Amino acid sequence: MKTLLRIFFISTLAFVSCKKDDKETVTTFEKDKISGSSQKGPFLNGSALTVFELNAYDFSQTGQSFSTQILDNLGSFEIANLSLVSPYAKLKADGFYFNEITNANSIAPISLYALSDLANKSSVNVNLLTTLEASRMGYLLSNGTSFANAKIQAQTEVLNMFFIQKPGMPESELLDISQDGDNNAVLLAMSLILQGYRTEAELSQLIGDISTDIRTDGVLNSPALGSALINDARLFNLSAIRSNIENKYVSLGVTTVISNFEQYITQFIDSCNYTFTNYITYPSSGIYGVNILNETDSVFSISGAPLDFSGAANLPAGTSLKIVHTGNLLGFGYWLGSLDGWTDFGTDSTMVTRTFLSNRTGLINGRFNYGGGFGSSFQIFFYENGSLTPTRIKNIYIQ
Repeated sequence: MKTLLRIFFISTLAFVSCKKDDKETVTTFEKDKISGSSQKGPFLNGSALTVFELNAYDFSQTGQSFSTQILDNLGSFEIANLSLVSPYAKLKADGFYFNEITNANSIAPISLYALSDLANKSSVNVNLLTTLEASRMGYLLSNGTSFANAKIQAQTEVLNMFFIQKPGMPESELLDISQDGDNNAVLLAMSLILQGYRTEAELSQLIGDISTDIRTDGVLNSPALGSALINDARLFNLSAIRSNIENKYVSLGVTTVISNFEQYITQFIDSCNYTFTNYITYPSSGIYGVNILNETDSVFSISGAPLDFSGAANLPAGTSLKIVHTGNLLGFGYWLGSLDGWTDFGTDSTMVTRTFLSNRTGLINGRFNYGGGFGSSFQIFFYENGSLTPTRIKNIYIQ
């Protein structure tokens, strides 16, 4: 009996040892060098880049990592002599970057990620497409999807958010916004839509919120997040953005062709079903009294001169407003030094038309004075966001 128990015990130990060895079998994956770039716009020199080693059996981090720094203002990095337990890795870039919309470097850092199979790659890029894929890929991998299929599915689902269908598109970490080609134009377009007129903190929150939303089903379900994407895209000055990008690469000594990213932003605006909510609003009153620009009143009663009104509007980031007064102004004037947020272009040659243009966003509030013009009647034409035709016409009568 003792002999049988001993045989059973040894057999059990051997079985357990074999199972343990199966899981811990280490197949070293060697890579002489991995290079690439980190781009929102391009990350700035000195930003951090880390490669995290992943297990082959569950794609979890092993605890081993390799760190380096971005080498230049193109976002370039390089890590030599990598020795990993598998070809699968997670890359993380932390740092400041060039913002193509503001035409300036970011004032705070952001983090971007990429999941990649390094087996047949010597170059891997980190960008916003790889970042939005990462959370969705993690969920698919945890539910048994192969790495290659998870990559294809997550990329397709992220692009669907931007109403872009590109079957056969290269892996996201192979795309480069500084290079010619239609696929690179897709990356640039979605990067710009995500950036919008957001601060770095707002961009990071948007990336995180979208990643959480799409993680389990690959679909953007939040109406608020959809609105966030369309709100700024509709306000873009695409020619200015192109100029910013091209001039940036010239300043870095790089000759490049920026492909037609504009078509994908226009396609997104025309195709998406997200609700635009970024409207200019006009409060009922301001710091100088009733708001002459409000959306309800057209007849204004006064008890004496001067006829002072607020000229108030609340402009979201990226918006602009021009207003043109015209008609029987009867002594129309304005108070110098009280045009907060407005630039006064004066009257035209007829002396009955006066133009004001917003010179910043946020709440603007001018002090408009109508100079004792009892019985004045006139119109205010509103031109929002660079529109060439009036977006609203308001008839005014002062009694």
